[in-house]
Amino acid sequence: MAMRFCILGSGSSGNAAFLQTDDSRILIDAGFSARRLGEMLATIGESFERLNAIFLTHEHGDHTAALSGLRRYPELKVFATAATAEVLSRALDRPVAWQIFETGTRFQFRDLTVDAFSVPHDAADPVGFVFTWGHDDLLSPRRRLAWLTDLGHLPQVVKERVRGVDLLVLEANYDAQLLQDDTKRPWSVKQRICGRHGHLSNQEAHAFLAGCRDEQPTLREVFLAHLSRDCNSLDAVAREFSPLTSGAQCARFRVTPVAPGAGSAVLEWT
Repeated sequence: MAMRFCILGSGSSGNAAFLQTDDSRILIDAGFSARRLGEMLATIGESFERLNAIFLTHEHGDHTAALSGLRRYPELKVFATAATAEVLSRALDRPVAWQIFETGTRFQFRDLTVDAFSVPHDAADPVGFVFTWGHDDLLSPRRRLAWLTDLGHLPQVVKERVRGVDLLVLEANYDAQLLQDDTKRPWSVKQRICGRHGHLSNQEAHAFLAGCRDEQPTLREVFLAHLSRDCNSLDAVAREFSPLTSGAQCARFRVTPVAPGAGSAVLEWT
């Protein structure tokens, strides 16, 4: 069967995506209330009962909010690093079927090979993921998906980790000028956002993807995620990424921004 990948929602209000392969149905992050996330799954014909696992990148609420409301699913596996699980367990009043992995390791879950690697963000032990499945033949071609959000910069080791993927979910949190001009955020918050352990800007994401144009021949799809409502816009993204999506130097891969908000985008890739 074809792979199915849906970004259920993305942004400061919450982040979650659904991935289905031949033998797996998983969530990547679960950053909405359990009720809201259940509604989002229903829009694509899915439910918590059908899930095999949740994979968490880190403990921040916009990636983990559903955990407190999943009492009805105590056997649902939740993959996280030990540090992430420890922080979340202190705040939860229910048991969780933790599946602990070490940062920097590769492990198997059903038909998925999972690579988890460290990313620079202000959390206990934040990670990015690469999910690989398929047998690299005509009936079941190998596919690779990378999830790369919530990171303040892109170290070379992270770039190497996502080399050779087919689909990339990449943070483009803020436009540098819009963040500078924002009057709602104090200077200290702005410094956190644009710091080395904060979030990626449109400009930083563009610079990385410009390199991918020549260095990542397998890359087919890019989803720009975790866009800020206040310090980014679809117009700003279009202006920044237009050299990659049009003209003589356009990339071989498609670039699609995910509008911020709960349930604002359900994107499928087969």
